[in-house]
Amino acid sequence: MDNKSLNRRSFLKRGLVATAGAALFPSVIPASAMGRNGFVPPSDRIVMGAIGVGGMGRHNMNQFLKNKAVQLVAVCDVDERHNKIAKDLINKQYGNKDARSYKLFTEILEKEKMDAVTMALPDHWHGIIGVATAKKGLDIYGEKPLARTILESRAIVDAANKNNIVWQTGSWQRSRPNFYKAALLVRNGVLGKISKVEVGLPDGRASVGIKGIQAPPPEVDYDLWVGPAPKVPYRGILHFDWRWMMDYSGGQLTDWAGHHVDIAHWGLDYDKIGPSEVKASGVFPVDGIYDVPVEYLIEAKYETGVEMTIANANYFIERRTSKEWKREKQWTTGMGTTWYGEHGWIHVSRHGIWASKPELLKIDEKDLSLKIYKSADHHKNFIECVKSRQETITPAETAHRSISVALVGEIAMQTGENLKWDYRNERFTNSEYANKMLQRPFRSPWKLPEF
Repeated sequence: MDNKSLNRRSFLKRGLVATAGAALFPSVIPASAMGRNGFVPPSDRIVMGAIGVGGMGRHNMNQFLKNKAVQLVAVCDVDERHNKIAKDLINKQYGNKDARSYKLFTEILEKEKMDAVTMALPDHWHGIIGVATAKKGLDIYGEKPLARTILESRAIVDAANKNNIVWQTGSWQRSRPNFYKAALLVRNGVLGKISKVEVGLPDGRASVGIKGIQAPPPEVDYDLWVGPAPKVPYRGILHFDWRWMMDYSGGQLTDWAGHHVDIAHWGLDYDKIGPSEVKASGVFPVDGIYDVPVEYLIEAKYETGVEMTIANANYFIERRTSKEWKREKQWTTGMGTTWYGEHGWIHVSRHGIWASKPELLKIDEKDLSLKIYKSADHHKNFIECVKSRQETITPAETAHRSISVALVGEIAMQTGENLKWDYRNERFTNSEYANKMLQRPFRSPWKLPEF
């Protein structure tokens, strides 16, 4: 038996701490062991790796580097420049040159003895790498959206459950006080019965002219970056700009649904269900290289009778009354989530929280009978759950249900059909053509790992 099988996290994962108590290890590290500067003994640290260390990946990595309960040891990226920057950050934090780097995700999973991994990848890679990492029994902090397709997203959930791992999705709005307060109030019925919800997401990115075929940057393994997506010549689409290509992402729709649809579901207590009917329309570029919708409108109905409208921000801006426009200036952004009930509405976005009746926002949390999950720090919540083996504030199933609305809507947009969606079995009941779009084909030899 190797050292990893005997470390503190392994005991936690097997549930032995709770049964054996102090005879093994304390379930909470005492202050005396932490020291004055918060030092955590190496044997008690969560050993982590990072897969995908570009912009968002480095941001998440930096958040974990601040946590003294974490020890980052290795990074993995198809871009050598990203790897070097990330390695240097780790080495600077720890004052050594011990960090290791890999290009291929299978190598970091095979060669490193880790407890957890933070992942930030183009959407088309989420399914394969997420499932492969879960199969290794490693806890995962994974970026939203959960995956590019319904079937990949479900595979991640099933792999996480089967391997008993802790999963935190990067839908960090759940760990912010304004979103928490909005969901708490709605869940406690201050609006009465909810009839409809509006979810405003960013307007799409206008396409650019078709770029000529170029040589990929020498520091990037372009073939590996493309991975399971269709192989196309390099035309300058790489970091960040991949979000505007359907082969890799659904644009602002699938990017932001993991935030604002997620909050809509949280307030409705819909973390384990989905819509039953969906229709959608969109405006797609007619030229240029980007092909995700620049405008979109999804109308989803739930078995409960709630109707949800998801659209790019300008759709809502154009429909606000002049009275609302003057009174609620935050609505000029068109962004965020608004619940409408018998007693008014509550709107929340990254700019704040508002209500049709301002006194609703003055209700003290202590006076509300229903409690919901509360987190003040999304990354810290993940680490706490790795230790406790409790569910995070945004586990895989929750993230799956949030993004499913957008993914089903995307299919309705492409088919032009009004679709009946069986969210329990995750199949369309009135369109086999739409069912064929639940998974995008993988380029050989890539496939979802068996788990």
